[in-house]
Amino acid sequence: MTERNPRTAGPTVAVLGTGIMGAAMARSLVRAGHAVRAWNRTRDKAEPLGADGVDVVDTPAEAVRDADAVLTMLYDGPAVLDVMTRAAGALRPGTLWVQSTTVGVDAIGELAGFARAHGLVLFDAPVLGTREPAEAGRLTVLAAGPERHRRAVAPVLDAIGARTVWTGEDGAAGSATRLKLVANSWVLAVTSATGEVLALSKALGVDPQGFFDAVEGGGLDLPYLRAKAALVLEDRLSPPQFTVDTAAKDARLIVEAGRRYGVRLDIAAAGADRMERASAAGHGAEDMAAAYYASFEAPDRP
Repeated sequence: MTERNPRTAGPTVAVLGTGIMGAAMARSLVRAGHAVRAWNRTRDKAEPLGADGVDVVDTPAEAVRDADAVLTMLYDGPAVLDVMTRAAGALRPGTLWVQSTTVGVDAIGELAGFARAHGLVLFDAPVLGTREPAEAGRLTVLAAGPERHRRAVAPVLDAIGARTVWTGEDGAAGSATRLKLVANSWVLAVTSATGEVLALSKALGVDPQGFFDAVEGGGLDLPYLRAKAALVLEDRLSPPQFTVDTAAKDARLIVEAGRRYGVRLDIAAAGADRMERASAAGHGAEDMAAAYYASFEAPDRP
């Protein structure tokens, strides 16, 4: 039987991966009354979670042992498979696996195969949102998984998200991951366009505020545009909401998914190139709005 902290009432959840999003999700789970054990490849980055009531452990196997649910929030599909393989000996059949890493369509089959081999109940459950909504437990969870287990997984999804959008009955089909790629293609396109608007304004000697005044109140006046522009103009790219490096990875997954299904995604491909150039220029760990710097041969602060 799973041992629970007497201060908690919810299921015990193992969180594998405590980067920007995983750490925030772990804190949300604790606030919701769950006992949380967390593992991160670099333990030092997970240690601060101890002050929030998270039990930080040394190995993935320690994290998942006797857990009711496992939440993975790692870099990509190969990283998820590697970490879950390391945890395999301690996984119990019937454990709920909330797989929230953005892995792309090609990785779903391998992860589903792992889940079947170990008797896990797989929920394909990527999230929409960045650092701030993650810290507040206000993410949107895109989820696919068996209806008969949804009541059991609901306390976990409700702790990390403001709402859950169900996309299918079979996590192995990857319907939630596919929707996540579609949503991210829009987010990354707007982010890249924001950087180019600011870069062109600078090159032409135009005050960016003039652009914001021109679109104010109309259909082109997006809150997201203003938020990302402010990060650049006010030099607030750290700490990041979502890093350039992670955005570059997601952009490539989008391009690859399009290619696999016969769709040419020119904007997504250009966005991936911009993110990669910004990373090469030293902005990989900054907010993805730093793709702005990819517009310049020798990037300077605005």
